[in-house]
Amino acid sequence: MKKILLIFTLLIATITLAQQEVKLNIANALIFKTIDVSYEYYLSGDTSIGISGLYNFEQKSADFRYNEESMITPYLRHYFTADRVWNLFGEGFFGIGKGYKKIEIVGEPNIYEKYSDSALGISFGAKYVSESGFLVDAYVGIARNLFSANSPILVPRVGVNVGWKF
Repeated sequence: MKKILLIFTLLIATITLAQQEVKLNIANALIFKTIDVSYEYYLSGDTSIGISGLYNFEQKSADFRYNEESMITPYLRHYFTADRVWNLFGEGFFGIGKGYKKIEIVGEPNIYEKYSDSALGISFGAKYVSESGFLVDAYVGIARNLFSANSPILVPRVGVNVGWKF
């Protein structure tokens, strides 16, 4: 019983002392009418893992929107610089999403075909973290859908996040 209590205490201490971030992609919210929130957990000073959740509120018929209705994106980031305030990073990610692809047929009204697929991709970006923990990061990346023939070939990953590091 003492060993289990010791292991549990060490696990909780490790999780609570680790650096973590919670972020909102403000660019997606303002431009695309999409909510995109992220959680990031630092494994070391230069490596972190995270997960993003996206939900699209824009109408299918809008001229400018993501194809994805919803998407979960786990990612792994590596930071290239040692500066605590400004940092450059590269990211590998795997997105699991569903959405609607527009099918255009001459002389017919727009038809939307539903799809589900997974995408593998990379992105690059920069992050600013203030001494108080406020952060802003910006990134751009691209992924390729892997499995479905009726999904779009490419999936963008673009964002400007604001959040808090604790």
